[in-house]
Amino acid sequence: MTSVVLGVSAGIAVYKSCELLRLFTESGHDVRVVPTRDALRFVGEPTWAALSGNPVTTEVWESVHEVPHVRIGQHADLVVVAPATADVLARAAHGLANDLLTNTLLTARCPVVFAPAMHTEMWEHPATRANVATLRERGAIVLDPAVGRLTGADSGPGRLPDPAEIFEVCRRVLAGRPADLAGRHVVISAGGTREAIDPVRFIGNRSSGLQGYALARTAVARGAEVTLVSANVALPDPAGAKVVRVESARALRDAVLAAADHADAVVMAAAVADFRPVRASDTKIKKSAAEPDPIRLAKNPDVLAELGEVRRERRAAESGPYPRVIAGFAAETDDVLANGRAKLERKGCDLLVVNQVGEGLAFGTPDNAAVVLLAGGGSVEVPRGPKEDLADVVWDLVAERLA
Repeated sequence: MTSVVLGVSAGIAVYKSCELLRLFTESGHDVRVVPTRDALRFVGEPTWAALSGNPVTTEVWESVHEVPHVRIGQHADLVVVAPATADVLARAAHGLANDLLTNTLLTARCPVVFAPAMHTEMWEHPATRANVATLRERGAIVLDPAVGRLTGADSGPGRLPDPAEIFEVCRRVLAGRPADLAGRHVVISAGGTREAIDPVRFIGNRSSGLQGYALARTAVARGAEVTLVSANVALPDPAGAKVVRVESARALRDAVLAAADHADAVVMAAAVADFRPVRASDTKIKKSAAEPDPIRLAKNPDVLAELGEVRRERRAAESGPYPRVIAGFAAETDDVLANGRAKLERKGCDLLVVNQVGEGLAFGTPDNAAVVLLAGGGSVEVPRGPKEDLADVVWDLVAERLA
């Protein structure tokens, strides 16, 4: 049985950690909750003990014969601190050991995940940013907080990510994937773009965003700073990812190019519309007895090809950084590999994930099968399985090239 330590520090978001604890225990993990003394002002010891089935204490002086300040961290397979306040991040970064939680953090040799929650001003303060950078340099995974409603009327970055999304990151960490993207900034596009015909109707596609979101969750669990450009996706934000929402292909292009300017790798998993109406009606097009006017189409920008072209130009001019690795996705219905190889050559990317789409395939399903084509020759076949498996293969190949 996997041993998980759930550290809980004193913030209003503590109540959400009860849900995180339930997700761990219902998945078969043995969870020891280690709160700070002030955390018990928000949720009491009986609640944590009842939900975990294990004793709860904040002190190093209880059950001293069991040496809890050493043993809890030594025996853990994962330590996750949620919420992690600015105070706990500071104490962890500076190696303080003035309660059971900070002692546990010092003795743990397993992966450690921090899920910060605090007011925006605290999160953006230079001291907190320095402490986060220190923890990340030491190999800890520090999730970026979500953006949303905080205590009182305040809103902004600092909200605890959704407990289910924190759990997904932890599940990927427990799966044993390496933190080989630590210190890297990666950009991922996900979902399907929509091109307006009128205020009601649009040209779109069937992409659900599931593969792109799997790529984002997996990259976070492997230590990356993640920017996710999300096009019309009805999924919860992956914990730790910065999400930029867009609708059209041109909006997606602008967001991806802006984020790519400071990225180590870009993975274009979104289904980007090839065409858009030349003109969108300002009002709803009414149904009448007459035949409707034909919709004239114009080509949308080819974002993946443009990424490759900008990289080539910058390399030739030695005019600044640009992603070292660019990966794309190609959804095909026929001649899958032949079309994929032609696209790989044309787009100028390093990897192209080619998969067959159609009824019950890829779009909107929890699984996927693909062949990853490599620039310069070679390929990697990924058999049908969870989209997380394909995400791991993609990041394996990206990490190799970044190394």
